[in-house]
Amino acid sequence: MCLIRLYNDLMCCGSMCSAAEAFPKTGLITMKNPRADASEAPKNFTFDSVFAADVMQIDIYNTCAASVVESVLNGYNGTIFAYGQTGAGKTHTMEGRPDPPELRGIIPNSFQHIFDYVGSAESQQFLVRASYLEIYNEEIRDLLSKNPKNKLDLKEDIDSGVYVKDLTSFVVKNATEIDHVMQAGKKNRSVGATLMNQTSSRSHSIFTIVVECMEADPTGGEKIRVGKLNLVDLAGSERQGKTGATGDRLKEATKINLSLAALGNVISALVDGKSSHIPYRDSKLTRLLQNSLGGN
Repeated sequence: MCLIRLYNDLMCCGSMCSAAEAFPKTGLITMKNPRADASEAPKNFTFDSVFAADVMQIDIYNTCAASVVESVLNGYNGTIFAYGQTGAGKTHTMEGRPDPPELRGIIPNSFQHIFDYVGSAESQQFLVRASYLEIYNEEIRDLLSKNPKNKLDLKEDIDSGVYVKDLTSFVVKNATEIDHVMQAGKKNRSVGATLMNQTSSRSHSIFTIVVECMEADPTGGEKIRVGKLNLVDLAGSERQGKTGATGDRLKEATKINLSLAALGNVISALVDGKSSHIPYRDSKLTRLLQNSLGGN
């Protein structure tokens, strides 16, 4: 699992603002209140990796995502998602821009990674399938369906685990085809304007790639391994006072913040290692990602 925390160079909370500065060599981010006097020390936060504002998209991919994609190709489940307040740059980090190539984000770079691997593999046969859904106001919608506003149900069985009933899935043969699938689904995403972001994502989107590989085993038979990659663009956390949310926007924000809180509780319980209960059922998002957050 890979979590990418997005932040702005100037972060504000209420009437307090702080200047953020990244130190990639030490994995440190410092936050200093520009309104404080010189004697007030900055606050320091340490991460596995941090990136300055001039970092290249491919560097973020190689550091944060490439190993997860490689594991999926070897038959494991993986999840990559960006989180942070609305307008921080999550969608840009996950998707980027198609041209020039240096601006492509984690999702298109993962497409290229997967099909470069498939194209170079010998004595192996691959089947790659893609699906795309969003969770809007705790309702699951199929972004590739002819009726993307229809609500779908979560189901569970012994063989498949948690899955979405009647979710559309396409077999794709190259990076261009899978990108076309994603672009078709993006047109159906729920977005809305707030004071902080004119095209704010009002839902969590999950682009799922299932990679099946068949190869001969030493006994002359065949073995199949299956890996699943979830590429998640989370809706941004937000405060009502800063976004000016009312009506539908306020309802959306409430659902978004509740599901993000549930995700945080699940990750905290997994990291703790002592929790006998992991609260996956507290939201559709954590339920759907259960096998990738705490599975194989």
